[in-house]
Amino acid sequence: MAEQRRAPLPHDFHPEVHTFSVVSDDLAPGADLAEAQVQSAGNVSPHLRWEGFPEGTKSFAVTCFDPDAPTGSGFWHWVLFDIPASVTELPAGAGSGKFEGLPAGAVHVRNDYGSKDFGGAAPPAGERHRYVFTVYAVDQEKLGPGSDVSPAVVGFNLRFHTLGRAQLIGEYEAPAG
Repeated sequence: MAEQRRAPLPHDFHPEVHTFSVVSDDLAPGADLAEAQVQSAGNVSPHLRWEGFPEGTKSFAVTCFDPDAPTGSGFWHWVLFDIPASVTELPAGAGSGKFEGLPAGAVHVRNDYGSKDFGGAAPPAGERHRYVFTVYAVDQEKLGPGSDVSPAVVGFNLRFHTLGRAQLIGEYEAPAG
């Protein structure tokens, strides 16, 4: 099998901003995603906790993006915004299932599966993909778009309203054939 090419990460072409930290009880940096975060085995959004975000943060957004998807444009697994600035942690499952622990007022937009929630990893058989979980510190309480816009529209708004970013990258390889 030919060596798989790695696409740029989603923020490689964005302006530099303050960096802060995000950690997870479910995922270590560079480690494999747990089965719970795989589409066919659980589809549960991971626990995330962040700190060190810049002063002036008025809300947060959380995304999960697969830059290695064979689409030419990557694949959005999760897009959530308008998380109140007082919230610095999401429990596992906050973005999926019954949305337990999802803060009031937080807004999901459709992922590339077409659902307004977290959609787990599902790379083609034998391919290893990266899953970039990003927490954005946002300079306004409400980002602006509603829940019916595309992830690209949310990304456009985040480009101009992000004070800081934290990211955690996990990987997953679907078993071959």
